[in-house]
Amino acid sequence: MWQLHETAHPVLTDEGGAILSEQTGRWVYLTPTASAAVMLLLASTSEEEAVGYFAERYGIGCGQAASDVRTVAEALAAQGLAHDGQAAEPPRRWKW
Repeated sequence: MWQLHETAHPVLTDEGGAILSEQTGRWVYLTPTASAAVMLLLASTSEEEAVGYFAERYGIGCGQAASDVRTVAEALAAQGLAHDGQAAEPPRRWKW
């Protein structure tokens, strides 16, 4: 199951969103469709389920929806903000 790291703090709406990283102290800004993909990924039990909801929401084919959702998921994982829930390395916490 896809999820955000515990050090990532989302602010998500239908108009867009942002995720604050405790590790970097920076915000990652999301477009409205990327924000929707994150909300669906967080609410779904699998990426495939999120893809189905995304395709239905935007009236697009499952192939395009899968590509869009995967792109968002991979971009956030590459930035250390999310993981697929399998053997995720715990993020280092900064001492402030």
